[in-house]
Amino acid sequence: MKLVPSSLAIAFFVLLASFSNAALNVGDDVSSFAANDDSGNLWSLQDHLGKKNVVVYFYPAAMTGGCTKQACAYRDQSAELNDLDAVVVGISGDSVNNLKLFKQAHGLNFTLLSDINGNIASKFGVATRDGGSIEREIEGMLHTLARGITTGRWTFVISKDGKVVYKDDAVSATEDSSNVIAQLKTLASK
Repeated sequence: MKLVPSSLAIAFFVLLASFSNAALNVGDDVSSFAANDDSGNLWSLQDHLGKKNVVVYFYPAAMTGGCTKQACAYRDQSAELNDLDAVVVGISGDSVNNLKLFKQAHGLNFTLLSDINGNIASKFGVATRDGGSIEREIEGMLHTLARGITTGRWTFVISKDGKVVYKDDAVSATEDSSNVIAQLKTLASK
């Protein structure tokens, strides 16, 4: 006997699948997440809620052109971000070691998180695809930087009370930090 799924069952599974990767939007609460940072320590969103606005930006891969420009812009504007009571966290599918090398090579002054399986990206609804690897020379040594997944370039600002107050799913790597600062200034004036 051949079983044919009912249209109701199909609709249920389509609806369930759409919720599993539903993108967070402005006004949504963000569930806490934790991941290893560029030093191998556990970083948790929960530790920052109620204290700071949290800028969460997803980027495809450490040590690549656009991602380096984006990270360096956040580095260069860190004083202004700090004045706006914000902490920055960059998230990619890179390993902890890749992130450590990326941070050292460019003097980055904020936290980078390793999301090698894409679990955090999924919570935010950020698209992912297969990872890859690149070779980079860092301080005279050749390194192969492999990543578990590659994420889309998306940015969120989470208010101190844990709500999304800004979302950009079409990020310009060179303008991202300036756009975030403008949003944080608007938030501060309310």
